[in-house]
Amino acid sequence: MIYSLQAIVRGTRLVLEPGLRRFVIGPIVVNLLLYGGTIYYLIGNFGGWLDYGMRQVPSWLDWLEWLIWPLLVVVLVLMVFFTFTLVSNLIAAPFYGFLAEKVETRLTGRPPSDERGWIKTGVDAVGRELVKLGYLLPRMALLFLLGFVPGLNLITPFLWAAFSAWMMAIQYLDYPMDNNQVAFTDMRRRLRARWWPTLTYGGCMSLATWVPLLNLVLLPGGVAGGVMLWDRYYRSLPVAAR
Repeated sequence: MIYSLQAIVRGTRLVLEPGLRRFVIGPIVVNLLLYGGTIYYLIGNFGGWLDYGMRQVPSWLDWLEWLIWPLLVVVLVLMVFFTFTLVSNLIAAPFYGFLAEKVETRLTGRPPSDERGWIKTGVDAVGRELVKLGYLLPRMALLFLLGFVPGLNLITPFLWAAFSAWMMAIQYLDYPMDNNQVAFTDMRRRLRARWWPTLTYGGCMSLATWVPLLNLVLLPGGVAGGVMLWDRYYRSLPVAAR
């Protein structure tokens, strides 16, 4: 976990250096706009969502309302967080893909194995982001439904927390792997093979997204940190058999 934190801090400093700062401006603008829109939408709708969720609780569980209400709040907040993260990263993917490429070249002295240029890197990054969405959205939907199952809804906040770490690891460690021609299924295999750095890094990135304003630079810093973890833990793993 210590190295994960160090990678994020070091990566944040790195992306603010001359030559890399220009790749951070786009994601910062995107996140500022999304933050404003998300806060506005939450203010207008959160109370209605909460009331609807409480109406779904069966009467025989009324005595647990004191526990169910805060758990429902947590689940709704996590859902908004996941949705915001997915949309933000989809829009910022071209910037992040190219940023990861430049960071790897600067750190290792060699470009990724698939150096593609600005346009192709951007297009491929968006395509890869859609693949991630196809993997993550059904699992998010399942967790959402579990939140309305009596009994199981008591543990869904913990399941969301674990899923958050896994999702953020996929999100930010995939940029250097995509740049190095690691297929999405092989990427997940590598993450499972190094499960401890994977989950600690994903957990750190989950926490980083909750830091107001500072997260505007922590997220691009996480991309650079992901390159460091890729080079340290995942690059040397064998390619999956086809």
